[in-house]
Amino acid sequence: MTGLERFSINQMTVKQLSLPELVAACTDLGVGNVGLWREPVRAYGVEETAKLVRDAGLTVTTLCRGGFFTAVDPDGRAAALADNRRAIDEAATLGTEVLVLVSGGLPPGSKDLHGARERIADALAELGPYAEDHGVKLAIEPLHPMYASDRCVVSTLTQALDIAERFPAHQVGVTVDTYHIWWDDRAPAEIARAGASGRIHTFQLADWTTPLPEGVLNGRAQIGDGAIDMREWQGHVEAAGYTGAIEVELFNDALWARDGREVLAETAQRFAEHTV
Repeated sequence: MTGLERFSINQMTVKQLSLPELVAACTDLGVGNVGLWREPVRAYGVEETAKLVRDAGLTVTTLCRGGFFTAVDPDGRAAALADNRRAIDEAATLGTEVLVLVSGGLPPGSKDLHGARERIADALAELGPYAEDHGVKLAIEPLHPMYASDRCVVSTLTQALDIAERFPAHQVGVTVDTYHIWWDDRAPAEIARAGASGRIHTFQLADWTTPLPEGVLNGRAQIGDGAIDMREWQGHVEAAGYTGAIEVELFNDALWARDGREVLAETAQRFAEHTV
């Protein structure tokens, strides 16, 4: 299939495939890039996964995910820092430059969004130099505001950049994900802002359809099925100087219930149809 040079399949899109099955399917379809998730990688073995993708000639575009920095208690914060150092180590072993961060929601009983965001910055002050030493860049991903309470208090690119810009761009930047920012009329200007300082560390696609499923987490739709103009957002990130891989990351129960190779082939075809 042509037109897939920049296409990266995020492992979560076809989570029903084992790592060997995913690698084999990518090889058969001519997909050269994958974004990996820590849980299946650790289950298979980090070193074993690194060898598997390396031997297949695949490039690991990102590792998902680090983050969850918003705990108030010292033990919780120490545990989060330790886990993120492990995530950085894993990213380095896999040969990817980018660790995607989902920053964490409000701690139980808290209503202090500002304080939670400051704890994210405190954590990055410790982790940024460690990531740099390992050749890894941290990419803060703003999530749609519906996730602010339980998953990510960083809801806009503005908020993500306000944190990231406290640190060198080669340590901390952002993830631009269409699913989470398409509604925000400030996002195009913030993409330009991120690009001007070299902080667009990864670009991800997913479409928006309604009604959302119960629990909302698994509502990321196949590209082309919803309300988001993928070419428009690709144009914004490329105008800002981004030339890297473009990941398709979908959380969708209906897709997971299907044959994984079929979903991968469909996703590659949709990518070719809906990007420049």
